[in-house]
Amino acid sequence: MSPSLMTGTDPGPFQLRRNTRDLPQAVERLAKALPVRDLKTVLAQANRTAIHKGTTTAFGSMSPKPADWYCFEPGDNDTTDWYPQGVASSSEAGRTDVQAFAVTWYWKPDGAATERGVRVSFLSTTTRKYRHVLLVEPKGTSYGAINIHAGGIAWYGNLVYVVDTSRGVRVFDTRHIYEVSGDDDKIGLKNGKYHAFGYRYVMPQVDAWSAAGDARYSFAAVDRSLTPHMLVSGEYVDPAGEPGRTGRVARWALASDGTLVAGADGLANAADAFTLPAAKIQGALSYKGRWYLSQAASSTKNGSLLVVPSGQPAEVKRFPVGPEDLTCWNEKNQLWSVTEFKGRRVVFAVPV
Repeated sequence: MSPSLMTGTDPGPFQLRRNTRDLPQAVERLAKALPVRDLKTVLAQANRTAIHKGTTTAFGSMSPKPADWYCFEPGDNDTTDWYPQGVASSSEAGRTDVQAFAVTWYWKPDGAATERGVRVSFLSTTTRKYRHVLLVEPKGTSYGAINIHAGGIAWYGNLVYVVDTSRGVRVFDTRHIYEVSGDDDKIGLKNGKYHAFGYRYVMPQVDAWSAAGDARYSFAAVDRSLTPHMLVSGEYVDPAGEPGRTGRVARWALASDGTLVAGADGLANAADAFTLPAAKIQGALSYKGRWYLSQAASSTKNGSLLVVPSGQPAEVKRFPVGPEDLTCWNEKNQLWSVTEFKGRRVVFAVPV
């Protein structure tokens, strides 16, 4: 089916309610118990090497090939336990102290293995090294794994937004990354020692925005070309389960400290919302008056990039196999994404 136009729609279903609960207090307890490490230190201690413009089958029949890309190490490229979903950049965040990507992976092992939740890979484009950091939800003096799909990630200043499908958005903070040394098969505080399934670093959740409407949150990005800057998120729709629907996308104003602009009642209302021109959208980004949408096909077929100028039909371009979330490297005018399927995992760029 050919893509339709993007049209304005009611932003009401994308209302978010701040739901901080006792997360800051729980994080402060961790801060007293564990050494904090800034992002530059985490990147300096990166223990994996990305292959810049390495050999990959991820691009399929795409022509021309991407302008740039990074391949993961074989162990990450081939694992069936973890699947990459979201991607954000330090450019999107407005950071100048690091040059890096953040990629979310969700745990989906074969069999009945213990839930390990979500991890974020911080990949330095300077050193081409990366490190996995486990996302955790603090509870009392401990923490646990976060069992979500993590289909999208957005990064603004110190804050990292990770979408939680029907529940809204979870918030993390790169100023709160803690070093642990524990066993490979344990999580949280056990017998006086902190564990993280063998990961050296954890990043605890510091805040949350709960869905107050019926919208879903499947991907995320930041549009820095607008004033104020905007958080972007929206819905993945499978037409097999929801025939006739294509999904929606919305934008929220961001405050200078990175939080969503909200009223005294704690409600953040979307500034605008649009119907998507096609189903199976895995990532969305608005930039300089255009929408960019990544669309899935299958584990063996090329996906599509839909470029939608305001009020005009989408231009459909061939994209790699398994494209997911989107982010913009503003200074380079590049659109970046990540591919999810085993043996074909890359972080890649095309011009905007």
